Amino acid sequence: MRVFHREHAGRPVRVAWVLEEIGEPYELTVITSEEGNGEEHRARHPLGRVPVLETDDGTIFESAAICLHLAEGHPDAGLLPPAGTHDRALVYQWTIFAPAELEPRVIAAATAQAAGDPERTAATRARLDDAVDAVSRALGTDEYLVAGRLTVADVLVGTALAFTARRGLADALPANLKDYVARLAERPALQRAAAQTTG
Repeated sequence: MRVFHREHAGRPVRVAWVLEEIGEPYELTVITSEEGNGEEHRARHPLGRVPVLETDDGTIFESAAICLHLAEGHPDAGLLPPAGTHDRALVYQWTIFAPAELEPRVIAAATAQAAGDPERTAATRARLDDAVDAVSRALGTDEYLVAGRLTVADVLVGTALAFTARRGLADALPANLKDYVARLAERPALQRAAAQTTG
């Protein structure tokens, strides 16, 4: 199994994290921006992005899809509740919420803040606060978002929330989400994945 990664890209850590949790060996291939835009990589991902997972069966892109696919193929790891259950639907919900709602709002708020535009900063920050509040209320005092254990939902949402600190928005998270992100960061599998993708 091979994961294609580019330096400074944040999303490949999710795929590596899931692979570490399920105990599946993988090779991390770091490509340059130039290689990412080349014909060979665009055959893997039509937009030249990362991560891309390459297996004997072919390639798959989009970090959420890759993580769900890997978890489904390794049910003993417990990263997905049983098929057809409400808990499985909740994992899908939060796994999609992270890239669809959280990440774009983090990027928009950080971009507006960096541009020094107070009006735009206030508007984008309000939208980010709404998304963050939705996660905060869902988590409450629990350790994980769904089913009382780590799932793919935590991988996607946790990495999206951690992105706030890297984009200068460390104050965006309420106390329960700061604790949540810190707790996830202590997982050995995430630490191994981060060492692979940032080292």
